[in-house]
Amino acid sequence: MRPLHLRRLGLVPYADGLELQRRLVEERKADRIPDTLLLLQHPHVLTIGVKKDGREHILASPDRLASLGVDVFETGRGGDVTYHGPGQLVGYPILDLNPDRRDVHKYVRDLEEVMIRVCADYGLTAGRVKGFSGAWIGDEKIGAIGVRISRWITSHGFAFNVATDVEFFNLIVPCGIADKGVTSLQSKLERNVEMSDVEDRFVAHFGAVFERIPEPGIYQPA
Repeated sequence: MRPLHLRRLGLVPYADGLELQRRLVEERKADRIPDTLLLLQHPHVLTIGVKKDGREHILASPDRLASLGVDVFETGRGGDVTYHGPGQLVGYPILDLNPDRRDVHKYVRDLEEVMIRVCADYGLTAGRVKGFSGAWIGDEKIGAIGVRISRWITSHGFAFNVATDVEFFNLIVPCGIADKGVTSLQSKLERNVEMSDVEDRFVAHFGAVFERIPEPGIYQPA
């Protein structure tokens, strides 16, 4: 199995996260770095994917967003509009899917599987909803997915609501889905959860699902 280098970055401005991904993708294409998983959080931000009507799914006015300190970014990932903010664990895998994992559908399903297994660790039954990506508990989404793949090198990834203030999702039609809700790990458990514990579980399940070996010392902050 391949090694997996983990970087736990804490709170990172979205623009800085984009630039870091861009550099790492080029490094991975050149085979100068191993497969890498970035785990981090972002300040309040709305991100718009490549779907043409993503911006139309922002419900709040620019003045309202400004008053809340919410930035807006257009990005090259798949999907519609979503929210990132403190208390949400964002994962950006920079993986080379060559030669044996060159299947976009399987890649998305595997990211979902990681989130589903993390929920199970906390006694929650999560699953998939036909026609939509992500991890769901009933009709509420707990984890979203939006990916980019260039020459079979992945970027962007998943966003998992740990202690997220889900009221911010009312600023948008989340992922363009109007008739379903959003939830978080803490709201379902009705107790506090340590982000570091959730990160540990993501690392373990990501390694198992993607058949990668986390490198020694990965649990140290980057």
